[in-house]
Amino acid sequence: MEYVAAKSTMCRQCGGSFTPSAPRPEIRLRPKQEPVVAGQDTSILRKLDSFWKQRGSSVVQCFECGAKQEISDAASSTICPACSRHIDLRDYKITTSFSRVIRTHGQIHVTSRGDLSSTNVACRSALIEGRLRGNLDCAGPVTIAVSGKIPGRVNAHHVLIERKAEVQFFRRLTVKSIEIRGRMTGEIVAQTVVVIHRGASLEGNVTAKGITVEKGGMFSGQLIIGNSGLTQGELLPEAKPVSKPARESEISGAVAHPLPAT
Repeated sequence: MEYVAAKSTMCRQCGGSFTPSAPRPEIRLRPKQEPVVAGQDTSILRKLDSFWKQRGSSVVQCFECGAKQEISDAASSTICPACSRHIDLRDYKITTSFSRVIRTHGQIHVTSRGDLSSTNVACRSALIEGRLRGNLDCAGPVTIAVSGKIPGRVNAHHVLIERKAEVQFFRRLTVKSIEIRGRMTGEIVAQTVVVIHRGASLEGNVTAKGITVEKGGMFSGQLIIGNSGLTQGELLPEAKPVSKPARESEISGAVAHPLPAT
């Protein structure tokens, strides 16, 4: 350690004279600190960028005008770019009695103690473990894991009846496809296929393009194979009445007289 203005000094070990040339600490530290700070800022931006990329995005459709837009999966709500309506993206967990209207692109989970009695429920996916007394429109899959009666109307892309479920639908079930692992009673209109697994049972009328009943499964009811929108009368071609040939007397307009016997 020497005085900062010293021009020369003597080494304490060998006794030699030399000119102090040690650089000042701030001269050496400042250039090193600047790139470190810049590097830290870059890494934070990269982490944030990778975080948003991992979250992904999805396409949602407006409930009012039907316009579609791409939004981040981390968003809880958005505004329709076409009609400026608010679009809910949150998930709902029903643990008690709930009767308000729900229109969301999130998931709806009705727990075993939940009671959803809203007349209008729209969602992306649903898990029903409690009571469902309202109408349900789901753009994705619906899982039924409850035993009881469902008086409301259910429209969904895919419906799964769990193995321990024993459910009765009072109104027509409109789906693209349905998979039954438990017991179900009700009318089904499916756009594609109905699958009844081993040990499952279905009682009711079915209109679908196809049906698969595994060994050990049971189906009881009327089955119509064809387009889901067809009825029994439309499946069978209408028979046209056969016209009888007109008599000669009717064509000429004359009256036929019996001939005398010979």
